[in-house]
Amino acid sequence: MNLDSLRDVFHEQLKDMYSAEKQLTEALPKLAQAASSSELQQAFEDHLQVTKQQMETVRQILDQMDVNPGNKKCAAMEGLVEEGNEMAKEKGDPDARDAGLICAAQKVEHYEIATYGSLRTWAKLLGETEVAQTLQEILDQEYDADNLLDQLAEGYLNQKAKN
Repeated sequence: MNLDSLRDVFHEQLKDMYSAEKQLTEALPKLAQAASSSELQQAFEDHLQVTKQQMETVRQILDQMDVNPGNKKCAAMEGLVEEGNEMAKEKGDPDARDAGLICAAQKVEHYEIATYGSLRTWAKLLGETEVAQTLQEILDQEYDADNLLDQLAEGYLNQKAKN
């Protein structure tokens, strides 16, 4: 596809995020299983449900715009998921691994925050007011997930890993 307009870029990045969310729905159960902290496990399990809904929401946006997500694969998410999978397989202290899992998960959240922020801004510029509002809701959910990971890390998990 040629990117001849902002709308083309918008559509391509929506397809990319559909792929990203899809990959994340496959990765989060592995992260939850690898976590030793019950609070971290629960955070991953809860975010899995949110991620499934986000994937469906992005799919609905694409459908409304008559854009087929096709077989596009988000290369960035593929790399981030691989990092998380590698961390999940690490041996050693479970608390240290939990700190690493949080880092891997926050890399994902920050990628999503960056992309959904751009998508929301473009939707507004393109006159897609309802889509912009929906993307803002997803963006807020990503910020919430990132904040929860911060709270877990700074609240006690990093300290446990330090000891």
